[in-house]
Amino acid sequence: MKPEIHSPNLTLGIVGAGAMGRGIAQIAAQAGLRVLLFDLQSGAAAAARDAVATTLSGLAAKGKIDKAAAEAAAARIEPAAALEALAPCHVVIEAIIEKLEAKRQLFSSLEGIVGEDCLLASNTSSLSVTEIAAACKRPGRVAGYHFFNPVPLMKVVEVIDALLTEPWVGVALTELARRMGHTPVRAKDTPGFIVNHAGRGYVTEALRLLGENVAEFNVIDAILREAAGFRMGPFELLDLTGLDVSHPVMEAIYRQYYEEPRYRPSTLAAQRLAGGLLGRKSGRGFYVYEGGKQQALPQPPAPSARPDRVWVSPARPQLAAPIRALVQQLGGKLDESQSPQDGALCIVTPLGEDATACAAREGLDAARTVAIDTLFGLDRRRTLMTTPLTTAAMREAAHGLFAADGVPVSVIRDSAGLVAQRVLAHIVNIGCDIAQQGIATPEDIDRAVTLGL
Repeated sequence: MKPEIHSPNLTLGIVGAGAMGRGIAQIAAQAGLRVLLFDLQSGAAAAARDAVATTLSGLAAKGKIDKAAAEAAAARIEPAAALEALAPCHVVIEAIIEKLEAKRQLFSSLEGIVGEDCLLASNTSSLSVTEIAAACKRPGRVAGYHFFNPVPLMKVVEVIDALLTEPWVGVALTELARRMGHTPVRAKDTPGFIVNHAGRGYVTEALRLLGENVAEFNVIDAILREAAGFRMGPFELLDLTGLDVSHPVMEAIYRQYYEEPRYRPSTLAAQRLAGGLLGRKSGRGFYVYEGGKQQALPQPPAPSARPDRVWVSPARPQLAAPIRALVQQLGGKLDESQSPQDGALCIVTPLGEDATACAAREGLDAARTVAIDTLFGLDRRRTLMTTPLTTAAMREAAHGLFAADGVPVSVIRDSAGLVAQRVLAHIVNIGCDIAQQGIATPEDIDRAVTLGL
């Protein structure tokens, strides 16, 4: 008999008591499910249960959940002494090490323990669910169930249909996700599924920007977080997940797509992984962490310099208008002439271009030209981009002017599409490719990327 997902007696098994398994256990217990948690390491399941209890107690102390509900949820998590203890489970989620053979062996073992209609779900982020399921006698009940870390906060889960997954399995896992308060998105079994596939345009492209020396890692983070509106910068995200997790995923997706150039991993990440700079878990990644807290990097003050006059390119009138208004608002003097006067700072507003190309196309003096990104507005963070010939005096004057009202300004080196435009374009292009391949619906792609990135 197929499991009744909304039954109050539904029992969920979880194999793997690390950060991911612990997070899944928490949201399942909070949703009223009985949770049997197993880990090969002695004492790990009990420690995970205690950690969840501490987390829930902390939430109750802050008034975010009811104290009685927190205690009841913690009591629903039961450490299992052996894999065989998962026999009564209606659904088992695997959250172990990201190695194919380990997952195949686990699923093969589970088939001899659980009931005929127990669903078997893998939390793999980069392996083929079809290949995992191939080790099973009944591959039709196996699907991917990819959560994101930290599970209680990342409210999306990818439900992955392998080649032989029976239709009712995906439906059941979709309903289970909703019961646990998460948003399910459906995808076919392809490398990276949705989020990690589209995420090549976020993390991998950010690493490429860093490798090209367009900007420092913290500057890229600030632009994408504050200007583009992402919850975390790509390097903050890499530090959170850990390069020991993220870099192998990047390599796996690159290999599985037969070395598609868009997905090429970065030697910068490989080098940092080899050096043990994993991120939060090691105390140092791109950032330094003390007591689990990211240490702020020093932020130099904005220059006091100002330009004598500012000429704003009329090449894109709809983009020039708000820049002209901003210059006046900030106390700058506009150069109203058709062509820039001698000594005027030349501001261009590229879309997908670099500052040098704009200067050449418009016949401007590259030594006086600075580009500004207008794509995401100008109220949270402003991005300026110099040409290789822009003088230090013009760079400082532009920076000082556009920071005059206290809005932070990032100054980057010349690159087509600046930072935010370039990363967003990459994500959108990959998202369109995912839709064209029929991996997921456009609606689910939008939901997954919005919640997962």
